[in-house]
Amino acid sequence: MRVAIPHSLPREEVRRRLHERAHEITGFIPGGIAEVATDWPGDDRMHMALSALGQTVDAQVDIEDTAMVVTIDLPPSLSFVRGMVESTVREKGTKLLK
Repeated sequence: MRVAIPHSLPREEVRRRLHERAHEITGFIPGGIAEVATDWPGDDRMHMALSALGQTVDAQVDIEDTAMVVTIDLPPSLSFVRGMVESTVREKGTKLLK
C-alpha cells in the first residue's frame, strides 16, 4: 500500500520533523499494544517495523520534494483493514508534519 501525503516544506524540514516526532508513531496504533522501531537507511528514507499481536509489518517513508510517501507491506491477512490503515496514515502523517 502506498500513501502520498503532500507537503510544501523543504526536504530538510520534513526530515527534521520526522526525526523529532517519530516516537509519536506508536501512539497512532489503537490500544497501545504496538511497538514501532525506526531507522534511517538514507537521508530521505525512514524504515519502520511495526509489531502488534504477533504480527510485524514493515513500512518506509520516503521524503520527496512535494510529498511524504508512506509504503506499507500489508500482509494479505490484514487486507480487510486496508482502508482504515490508509486513512489513519494520511491523517496522522499530515499531523506529524505540522
